Amino acid sequence: MTPSSLRALLVTYVWPPTGGIGVTRVLKLAKHLPAFGVTPAVLTVSNPSVPLTDDSLARDIAPGLEVLRARTLEPGYGFKRAAWQADAAGSPDDGRSPSRARQLLKRAAALGRQALIPDPQVLWQPGAMWALQRRLSSGRPDDVVFITAPPFSMFLSAPLVRRRAALVLDYRDEWTTLLESYEMIGRATALVGEPLERSLIRNADEVTVATEAFREALLDRFDFLDPQRVHAIPNGYDPDDFPATLPSPPTDRLVMTYAGTVYRLTSPDGLLRAIRKLHEREPELAALLRVRFIGRIVDTEAAAFEGMERFGVERVGFVAKDRVWPELAQSHIVLVIQGDEPGTERIYPGKLMELMYLRRPILMLSRPGAATDLMQRHNLGTALPPGDDAAIATHIENLLRAFREQRLPVAA
Repeated sequence: MTPSSLRALLVTYVWPPTGGIGVTRVLKLAKHLPAFGVTPAVLTVSNPSVPLTDDSLARDIAPGLEVLRARTLEPGYGFKRAAWQADAAGSPDDGRSPSRARQLLKRAAALGRQALIPDPQVLWQPGAMWALQRRLSSGRPDDVVFITAPPFSMFLSAPLVRRRAALVLDYRDEWTTLLESYEMIGRATALVGEPLERSLIRNADEVTVATEAFREALLDRFDFLDPQRVHAIPNGYDPDDFPATLPSPPTDRLVMTYAGTVYRLTSPDGLLRAIRKLHEREPELAALLRVRFIGRIVDTEAAAFEGMERFGVERVGFVAKDRVWPELAQSHIVLVIQGDEPGTERIYPGKLMELMYLRRPILMLSRPGAATDLMQRHNLGTALPPGDDAAIATHIENLLRAFREQRLPVAA
């Protein structure tokens, strides 16, 4: 780097020690920008209210990287989760009135849904905007401010940046699609979401998105956007993340593994129905199957897993990213799941590129779109509709027969 390097401030809520796949895009950007003559700095939250932490991600943070942190006014994640659980639970089945504590939590969740627009992380904005204001008013402000979302309350800082630095708004996911799936989104947010997004995106000098399908959808929705200023920057993989050697799958059972958060947009309901169906009609064959879920399962999806242990379904829970690859390498098939919600056809998860590098066959459960096109183009495996339990059961049955007869191709 030289004194004349371009200076870029990356504004992000998700940053180590926060864990999860959402961290990776901005973390790798900070890691690799210096090779292109850009000096990055990061503005993030000092007390994130998040469900996951992963200390292994810190190895990608360069020793000299400037990281600024501002406090959020959010409650701890334990309070959030308790409020959402109380809101979702409703009244007890035995007819008793809910406890005073549960009533208060339920009211807190309802208030949060209506007041915290567009998302609970809006409570970081006072601290973030103060830190950003000081940064932009310093003797040597940044040339570029890159704001990445979700959470989409990050974009509320856009007017503050306008004309004081070049502003890039980065979409890791689509705002409108996420509105339908986020754990704490209220009716007020749904009503103002698109007008708010429209007003904020007007401040951007450039817009970046994760897929070409995202780009096309954004240009269709906002005709004032200049196509030359909207860019698709797909996610990728970093060879440094992978160990030099990886274990092989077992020989006594067929292992399928899903790694990632299970929530509405990644609901495995169709797969779980297919597994039960297969056990009903071919119990001896189905006994060879083990299906593992690595990662957080949100409360709204947990009920689908009840009793599935007897069908060989294991909930491993969250593991640090540096442990994910050995776990996936011990699988004959890796799972990519996207629910049948409108908008998912424009998504392919960032981990798909990493799975290509891992070179394990993929079973993708997704509606036709960007992800299935990528699968077919690179011959990565099989794609099936996420809700077609009959087709999924038949496919797994064929895999199990090939495995039992030693005809299943050996993973590279």
